[in-house]
Formats: sequence, C-alpha cells, structure tokens
Amino acid sequence: MSDPEFILLGDAVWVDFINTARGRDVDPPDGLADPAAYHRWTKAEKLASDADDLPFDQVIAFRARLLTVAAALAEGRQPPAPAVHEINRVLLRTEGHHQLTRVGGSWQLTFSPLHTATALEAIARSAAQTLSDPGVRVHRCHAEPCSLFFVDRSPGHGRTWCSAEPGAHTIQVDRRRALH
Repeated sequence: MSDPEFILLGDAVWVDFINTARGRDVDPPDGLADPAAYHRWTKAEKLASDADDLPFDQVIAFRARLLTVAAALAEGRQPPAPAVHEINRVLLRTEGHHQLTRVGGSWQLTFSPLHTATALEAIARSAAQTLSDPGVRVHRCHAEPCSLFFVDRSPGHGRTWCSAEPGAHTIQVDRRRALH
C-alpha cells in the first residue's frame, strides 16, 4: 500500500514503522520528525493513534529498538535481547484474556483484547508475529541506494526488492545494467 507521505511497503506494520527512519535516497528525511507526523503515520496505517498519550521520545526510542531487530534478522542473527524485552514490555499494555476459538475445524487458543490496540501496541504485536513465524524473513532492499526493510513470505524467501513490483527501482536497475 502506498501513501503520498509515507512508504508503506514493508508488508508488516512494524516494518513500515521502522522504515520511517529509512528511505530510497542516500540521506532520507525522518518520516517521523515530530508527534504530528507520527499521528499522520498511524492514520495512514489505519491504527488507533496514541500520539497524544505517549511522550514522542518513547515512540522514537521504540523505533530505534525495532531497527536493531530488523537489522539482526536481515543479517541472519538473533534479535538483541533488550529489543525483545521492549517488545514484550509494550505487549504487556494490552489488557484482555485468552479464549478457545474454532478455526477451520480445529481449536486454537487466541487472545481477545479488551480494547482496540493503540498504535504502539499494534506495532509490537506485528513485530512479535514476525519473530514467532518461522516462515517469514526480514530483508533489506537490494536496490541502491534504498535502505528499506521488508518482510518476505515468498517461497524460498528469494525476494530482493522492497516493492513486489520493482517499478520504483527501475532507474537503479537500468543504471546498474548500463555499467556492466
């Protein structure tokens, strides 16, 4: 999904969140330069904004922790323990209960929150879902100078660009081919 102000190609809310600090240019501007930008980003992602309820430095610190998770996963390493601890700390904010539900003819244990998740809670849940799914990989885009991360659910995990349609990177690819 694309937004005029934000690049929403990570295929996971938490990756779109960290990508606000990255970009397709050598020195991209920070997509979350202030609390108002964070509020606009939550709306672009269709999340319940918590911009008025959280100190903005906490939002930026959480994004920095999640960047270390993405970098570790993209390099095939385990995420840093302090970052996982921070994800768990944010997940603790979600009040609710577990319940059994019937899905596709079998029972599954699911969590039912008591309220709509705030943006930061949704981001943490998205990161936790990625970390707990062995069929998902996080990669850095191979197009130069793009530094965006994306989630790869493709068979064989062979996706190399942040966009499923490489149109955004056509210029870089054509330039690379001209050099060879």
